[in-house]
Amino acid sequence: MHKILTITINPALDKSTHVKRVLPEKKLRCDEPVYEPGGGGINVSRAIHKLGGSSWAWLLSGGPAGEKLCDLLKEEGVEYWSGQTKSWTRENLMVMEDSTGDQFRFGMPGPYIEESEWQQVLDKLEKLEQVPEYVVASGSLPPGVPDDFYLRMAVIAHKRNFKLIVDTSGEALVKAAGEGLYLIKPNLGELAKLAGKDHISAMEQEEFAMQVLNEGKCKVLVVSLGPRGAMLASKESGIHYVVPPTVKQQSAVGAGDSMVAGIVMSLLRGCSLEEVVRYGVAAGTAATMTPGSELCRKEDTEEIYQWLMEHR
Repeated sequence: MHKILTITINPALDKSTHVKRVLPEKKLRCDEPVYEPGGGGINVSRAIHKLGGSSWAWLLSGGPAGEKLCDLLKEEGVEYWSGQTKSWTRENLMVMEDSTGDQFRFGMPGPYIEESEWQQVLDKLEKLEQVPEYVVASGSLPPGVPDDFYLRMAVIAHKRNFKLIVDTSGEALVKAAGEGLYLIKPNLGELAKLAGKDHISAMEQEEFAMQVLNEGKCKVLVVSLGPRGAMLASKESGIHYVVPPTVKQQSAVGAGDSMVAGIVMSLLRGCSLEEVVRYGVAAGTAATMTPGSELCRKEDTEEIYQWLMEHR
């Protein structure tokens, strides 16, 4: 039985390459591309695997890009279930400019997903014989998928009694939080939107966080503060900040997904909420130390976590 299930409705086949310099109207000679499975929940499952845990990754996929993505998951040892779509899975491109160290990230829109295709995920979730403890629904919603998709998932979570963690943005997050989620990981802009505000200042973030909790939108709120770590807010533990050590940052790609992986693994271990967020911040910070779109490494995560425990 899988105690952690991740769901990715808008996965991507991530392609990355290097070029000496990016110039307009020139034929750019690129290095051989590297392919990786991508998309919020998929990256959470991949990071969990890297950290020594296990999960079940659900995704929708179609076409040659979808087949390649599933093959890559198999190679990494990530267990998955794939619901088929008529449209091809999207491909994203990241180009590293060697002369400057700059990254150019080209994110493509997802394909149109038909109702029968996205509905199969909800039906499968509702009918699962063995219910996971945690379901992580992460990433954007592609065209054709209604923005109350994660809300519908939250209704199933209440019915089937599993804890739902949602990591998304915009209306999809606002609507899902209306049903009362277990944990969400917004940034400051998303926190403002959840509280019904246009913007937020550092002075107001604690007040807005408690407002979201008091309105019953979630039980645990982990506000991502980028390089400054995270703020934990819950009625059980109050407000806590976790500030990571300064590390040599190579790329911020995958830091958020690595952070969610660390959080859900620690929750499964029965850690206190403060420890949960410390391990999540450690995994997220570790991901910034790796090049390109590589996720966290276990040894870096453990080292940063020990530092955070010593500097409480």
